[in-house]
Amino acid sequence: MQKQARLLLEDGTLFTGLAFGAEGAQVGEVVFNTGITGYQEVVSDPSYCGQIVTMTFPLIGNYGITRDDFESGRPHIHGFVVRRHEPVPSNWRAQESVDDLMKEYGIIGISEIDTRMLTRIIRNHGTMKGILTTGTERVEELRERLGLSSLLRDQVARTSTKHMFSSPGNKERIVLIDYGAKSGILRELTQRGCDVVVVPHDTTAEQIRRLQPDGIQLSNGPGDPKDVPHAVETIRQLLGEYPIFGICLGHQLFALACGADTEKLKFGHRGGNHPVKELESGRCYITSQNHGYTVKESSVAGTELEVTHINNNDKTIEGLKHKRFPAFSVQYHPEAAPGPFDSGYLFDRFLDMIREHKRNHPQPPRQAVLAETRRGELQYAQK
Repeated sequence: MQKQARLLLEDGTLFTGLAFGAEGAQVGEVVFNTGITGYQEVVSDPSYCGQIVTMTFPLIGNYGITRDDFESGRPHIHGFVVRRHEPVPSNWRAQESVDDLMKEYGIIGISEIDTRMLTRIIRNHGTMKGILTTGTERVEELRERLGLSSLLRDQVARTSTKHMFSSPGNKERIVLIDYGAKSGILRELTQRGCDVVVVPHDTTAEQIRRLQPDGIQLSNGPGDPKDVPHAVETIRQLLGEYPIFGICLGHQLFALACGADTEKLKFGHRGGNHPVKELESGRCYITSQNHGYTVKESSVAGTELEVTHINNNDKTIEGLKHKRFPAFSVQYHPEAAPGPFDSGYLFDRFLDMIREHKRNHPQPPRQAVLAETRRGELQYAQK
């Protein structure tokens, strides 16, 4: 007989269903994702670190798990909530089931609950803490544990690479600052021939300068951008020296570095079907998103930032550019996998910006940094 699982929300709502994955108990922020496909990418997206993810699409697990489709080296979610869990996948590429993966990494899952009701609760009341358990504790005990637990505030440090590593190419050198980067960003840059150096989230501006980049990519990542003030200061020091492109958390950090402010959304944007309007062209793009914070519109006035994109659903800011320096950012994911692919052109725009900057600001040759690389300063590692 399949084991029971329960999900208790901060407002006292209790869901009882069937367990899959690991056993135990886990506290996290309960959120929902509206994607129809891509549960593998959701499970392995570092931006979900510390969160219990509810999938609004009712069937999860039917095509199993293929590690080649992962967005990082391991899963990062703290719990998985689905309407129906399929334990036996049907897919010639599948290497294991969702259940097997979650048992391997200690992730608890619950199925056979009303995910539509749960989603409506989150939409009405906002994201909230929850505890997911396969144990037999009394509800009062769960409520007490939930009240005493705090949500994570160090997600960037947990998900960022610990060592500098490189993906060599023969074109522009891009330093990718990893705040919890999805592998799709590295893939998009390397497909364009870029020489990518991935560095930890706490790499200083001076260390980045020594790598002599042509441009700097600010990655996505989990949590509140104000929890990583060192990243804001690093971006502030590099702004104007190098072309900069920020994605998701990188977009929020770029905004903070330019003097704007951020705030928490009621229930966030998570899924692969969010419409975004580019103000210059008037064109609407369908985008992949995963964030719980946004740049405050009122805070942009008085800065040197200009809004370039807005969300067609709630009119929140989805893109910014600097009025003087070669720097821009978007809140959504142009490296989206499994899609949509509407916004991949932004990487080409970034490279065009770099080439224009190089024509106007010629760079010295890189022999010195290459010598340092050969001496082992630049470590080759897998995240």
